[in-house]
Amino acid sequence: MDLLPLPAARRPLGKSGIEVSALAWGNWRLCGDDVGAVVKLLHAALDAGIDLIDTADIYGPDNQEAFGASEALLGRALAAEPGLREKLVIATKGGISMGVPYDSSAAYLTSAIDASLARLGTDTVELWQIHRPDILTHPSEIAKAIDAAHKAGKIRSFGVSNFTVSQIATLQQFLSLPIVSTQPEISPLKLAPIENGELDQAIAMDMAVLAWSPLGGGRIANPSDERALAVAAELDAVAEEYGVSRTAAAYSWIMAHPARIIPIVGSQKADRIAEAADALKVRWTRARWYAVLVAAKGEPLP
Repeated sequence: MDLLPLPAARRPLGKSGIEVSALAWGNWRLCGDDVGAVVKLLHAALDAGIDLIDTADIYGPDNQEAFGASEALLGRALAAEPGLREKLVIATKGGISMGVPYDSSAAYLTSAIDASLARLGTDTVELWQIHRPDILTHPSEIAKAIDAAHKAGKIRSFGVSNFTVSQIATLQQFLSLPIVSTQPEISPLKLAPIENGELDQAIAMDMAVLAWSPLGGGRIANPSDERALAVAAELDAVAEEYGVSRTAAAYSWIMAHPARIIPIVGSQKADRIAEAADALKVRWTRARWYAVLVAAKGEPLP
């Protein structure tokens, strides 16, 4: 059989010089005030070989909590166990301002970075990303703030989230440091980055690709329409062969792409975080990988 290579358990974070796990643990739904529970989840991630933690300053309001609440809870967990911070690669995001909604002015980005560091209780983050593009800010102004934060040691590397191919290319022209990551929505039910050049650009620019919502917002685990059911059936065939869950098969499907995509695991349950690491056990054939693609597109390939 024409087996595709297994994904490497570790890989470079673009041109940052930082090495990260093949999957990330996402904190969008991290909420509440149980610091001990968060410490246990961080250990569950580390036990599963996951050290890349994805958060953002806007994580909070979607959980009926304050702006910055998720970062603050993570910061309290890190403070509760000395030594935990050094085992993790923390990626956070900023640039969304409640009611604005997007602000990438130099002053706002600078204040957002400082506020995130304060909530997280750390002097630096390994990766800081602009969460969504602000079309009203000239890229030279963004570069001014990012270059200054990098030179000050506040951020070790810089990336973007939800940017288009042209927005990334344009911003890079003004930066003195490389854009090391891009964070689009990718799943077997969200194929746009495969088809619109985003993943091609990531390969060309050596950017890490962090995939948010890699399970299609729950539609892969609980399919309800014809397209999702067709994709689930193809994933199940591979999952059964390798003795893994459908969700692990879904993670592995996007990880098989040569852009070396890093799925962000959104579950706040230790067993589901551990289960995600089973994605590293799955090897796809070209035929089976393309069968999922055909099911997702709902039509034969040319």
